[in-house]
Amino acid sequence: MLLSDVSVKRPVFATVISLLLVAFGLMSFSQLTVREYPDTSPPIVSVSTSYPGASAEIIEQQITQLIEEQINGIEGVNIISSSSSDGSSRVSVEFDVGRDIDQAANDIRDKISRVTRRLPEDVDPPIIAKADADSRPIAFFNLTSTQMSYLELNDYAERYLVDQFSVIDGVASVSVMGGGGYAMRVWLDRVALTARGLTVTDVEAALRRQNLELPAGRIDSQEREFTVRVERVYQTPEDFSALVIARGADGHQITLGEVARVELGAANTRSDFQGNGEQAVGLGIVKQSTANSLSVVQDTMAVIDRINTTLPSHMQLTLSNSDAQFIEEAIDSVYSTIFMTVVLVSLVIYMFLGSFRSMLIPAVTIPVCLLSAFIVLLAFGLTINLITLLAMVLSVGLIVDDSIVVLENIQRRVESGEPPLLAAYNGARQVGFAVIATTLVLLAVFVPVIFMEGNMGILFFELAVTIGGAVVFSTVLALSLTPMMASKLLKQHASESFLTRAVDRFFSWLQRGYHQSLEYCLRFRAAVVLGLCVIAGLVVLLWQSVPSEFSPQEDQGVLMAMMQGPEGASMEYMREQSELMQETLTAYLERGEIESFVTMMPGFGGGSGVNSGMSIIALPDWQNRPKATGQVMSELMDTWQEIPGVRINAFMRSGLVRGGGGQPVQFVLGGRSYQELAQWRDIVISRADASGLFSPMRSDFLETRPSLTITVNKTRAADLGVSIQSIGRTLQAMMSESRVTTYVDGGEEYDVILQAEDAQRASPDDLTNIYVRSENTGQLIPMSNLITVENSSSPNTLNRYNRTRAITVSADLQPGVTLDEGLAFLENVVLEELPEHAQIDYKGESLELKEASGGLLFIFSMALLVVFLVLAAQFESFIHPMIIMTTVPLAIFGALIGLLLTDGTLNIYTNIGLIVLVGIASKNGILIVEFANQQRDEGLSFRDALIQACDMRLRPVIMTALSTLVGALPLILAAGAGSESRILLGTVIFSGVLMTTIMTLFVVPVVYDLMARHTGSPEAVSRKLDDMQSQRTRDNSSDNSATVAGPESGA
Repeated sequence: MLLSDVSVKRPVFATVISLLLVAFGLMSFSQLTVREYPDTSPPIVSVSTSYPGASAEIIEQQITQLIEEQINGIEGVNIISSSSSDGSSRVSVEFDVGRDIDQAANDIRDKISRVTRRLPEDVDPPIIAKADADSRPIAFFNLTSTQMSYLELNDYAERYLVDQFSVIDGVASVSVMGGGGYAMRVWLDRVALTARGLTVTDVEAALRRQNLELPAGRIDSQEREFTVRVERVYQTPEDFSALVIARGADGHQITLGEVARVELGAANTRSDFQGNGEQAVGLGIVKQSTANSLSVVQDTMAVIDRINTTLPSHMQLTLSNSDAQFIEEAIDSVYSTIFMTVVLVSLVIYMFLGSFRSMLIPAVTIPVCLLSAFIVLLAFGLTINLITLLAMVLSVGLIVDDSIVVLENIQRRVESGEPPLLAAYNGARQVGFAVIATTLVLLAVFVPVIFMEGNMGILFFELAVTIGGAVVFSTVLALSLTPMMASKLLKQHASESFLTRAVDRFFSWLQRGYHQSLEYCLRFRAAVVLGLCVIAGLVVLLWQSVPSEFSPQEDQGVLMAMMQGPEGASMEYMREQSELMQETLTAYLERGEIESFVTMMPGFGGGSGVNSGMSIIALPDWQNRPKATGQVMSELMDTWQEIPGVRINAFMRSGLVRGGGGQPVQFVLGGRSYQELAQWRDIVISRADASGLFSPMRSDFLETRPSLTITVNKTRAADLGVSIQSIGRTLQAMMSESRVTTYVDGGEEYDVILQAEDAQRASPDDLTNIYVRSENTGQLIPMSNLITVENSSSPNTLNRYNRTRAITVSADLQPGVTLDEGLAFLENVVLEELPEHAQIDYKGESLELKEASGGLLFIFSMALLVVFLVLAAQFESFIHPMIIMTTVPLAIFGALIGLLLTDGTLNIYTNIGLIVLVGIASKNGILIVEFANQQRDEGLSFRDALIQACDMRLRPVIMTALSTLVGALPLILAAGAGSESRILLGTVIFSGVLMTTIMTLFVVPVVYDLMARHTGSPEAVSRKLDDMQSQRTRDNSSDNSATVAGPESGA
């Protein structure tokens, strides 16, 4: 090999190559960003529209559908989901991964600007944001003070803090949790209004007429000009109480204070936020859909450190919980795993080679290769994340293999008497083809990954680039640095230690036993082939037996509890239930089993009602945690089951699943009308509950919210001169909240909100005791003459999915039931019992699993095909690759056995391990087949060449296998953040490599003996050409000699 030849002849050149790789690797490492996972978050742009007073049905028909129709034609739209609730519409548009979010948002704005004119008149302008409308904050901060009130704290946060966080790169919005700041609350008294002959519209008109600040032109003098401005004179509750509404019958001025109670209060009385069970003001940081959570939180913490130095002494802003804690812990754990792997692999090498000098040769290549991999990451625009770091853990066992193969061959030559310099030169040349062949096979495994789409494609691509880069550099170093160091460090007949002698005696005994066993297997080839066929059949059975899921449940140190009350539950009712739930959490907090928790009502995506809530519970660091997150969640769920007034569902966050996790089963039913969908929902839920596969199933469509339907008598209203608009506005102001105008305090503008006193909107009768003014006579008309009120029920929210009316049923799975089984059952129910026009779809983890499962089988098949073709090109034969590929089912069989024994599942991490196993399993087969071909080329008989190749390759095969096995041990023994995924990956690699190593040593020789007897080596045709060329040259020489000799003899 040219590279190994030059490196042995020019040792400084080989050293410089390695030093350059180290230098560029360190520079690349310093420039790479760190995040939890590769950027698999699809760009999401949301459109939020407010239409106060409108029902969910009107919102869905007149706003949501129009927006969806307009958005549908935009390039790259993947999913359109929407929810329509009373007074508001939310449309979330998910784009294909890789789409530029700024361009996507601009496309949405362009489309929305065209539809605005077709929306109802009183609709607020649609708000477009580069985040999911229902996305939850990635970090919560508590603002506390020993001197300021709750409202003062809220106002301080709005005034001074929000803007400082909003400008951080990657922050979509900052949510201030609590009362929503100050507002001038005007509590209307309908009795006082009626007594003075006034209506709600009179009060609204007076506020709009008098609470103004208008420019009044300017005064121009000869030398100066003055701007004239009518100043707003209403700024305090006393000012508003003195506002004149009308003149009474006796001529006196009727003020607002006579017909209403005016006070400075909270702008939002229908939300609540508590930190550790105490009333607090919370700041939630919502990231843009494609932003890096870790960098956003780190930048936010830097801002908080700066803010805390400027806050008053009685005030403090502290972190409650964030997603970054798990990310940092998990990445640190993987770094520790890499270090442990390097140390263990180096010890294995020392054990086999018995010399520190010999061990140093392959050990040096490990850090150089890992640093070199960072060059590749930077070149491809990737990041340091859990996937790329796990790829480096896997790489440690692989990158040392090439050096071990080269070193072992050189040392064998040195021990046989060759000088180290000559042994390094010849030894590297002898195994150079095998080293390059194994590297190409590993690279070929990952070629099909380029064609994968979606999240799996992104994850596998980063894994492939990392491992591929490390392996390529390991080949370069194995053929440059390793022979150069071997020529300098290896010695003939070096002093042997006790360990070396013990290992040599063990290998001598092992080799004798292996030799006898191999000859026995070669005599009974049919039995070995039959066993191989049985294993292939078992692989198919085991593949179907091992449960499947998208990703393992990871202990991320954060619990989320979703609280759902009865439809129509009041805020006071939910506060009582929330206190019961928080009492349990407080007990855990006092015992140190949880670190902090925040509770908010309503929960994210709760629609227009207040019957939902959410708690985010943070546990202590993994080192200080008495219980695992799953155990705490199980205990809390058991306790919360005893709270009869609400239903509480807890889940752990996931970084790979859209939306951060939730219930695994999210099955979408699509149809033409909600009435039809409700019937289908009942059928699916009844069958699901009877199956025993799921926890109690729930849906996002509940038509049980108590409501009052008001019917206006149009004829009577027209006769009396009362418009429907007047009726609607009056009811909205009295029963809801009418934001009429604003006032200014300290440079900030606040709302003036009209609403009836609580006691005057407590029963349905209060609706009919309100008066409106006749436009014909000016007299007051009671509502009871104009409307009829009926009790009814209606859904809280109307959801659509991909422009179809949809209901989503969701549930947890019972222990032992996989997500794949659960979804298959639901699909079968739809097939058997629902009409043909029923549509199904998936959300969350269910969607991720469906997207991932289809592509994996294709990629796995393509990987086998590409590896086969690459081997065929290298060995110049279609027979030899078939022999080598017999190792693949052995590796898969071992991996599946390992998963069964450890109750593991087939998921995204185990799939990564299986793909890598294809390359690892082929390596040992390549070593045996390639060496057997070399021995045949040297003139040995077929059977002797095969047995000698197996005997000579036994030691390097076991050395490389042990280094890979030991490299997987830190993964299997992992603990702490993210250990669940590393354990599964390590189990697959360990069991797969163990099985394929043991079986390959017998199966490959037997299959080679059966199939390769009439094959040649890759250079056979080349040698034949050389022989023919030499023969032709000799024939020409003899002809020329005869021609010359002829004339001479004649002479």
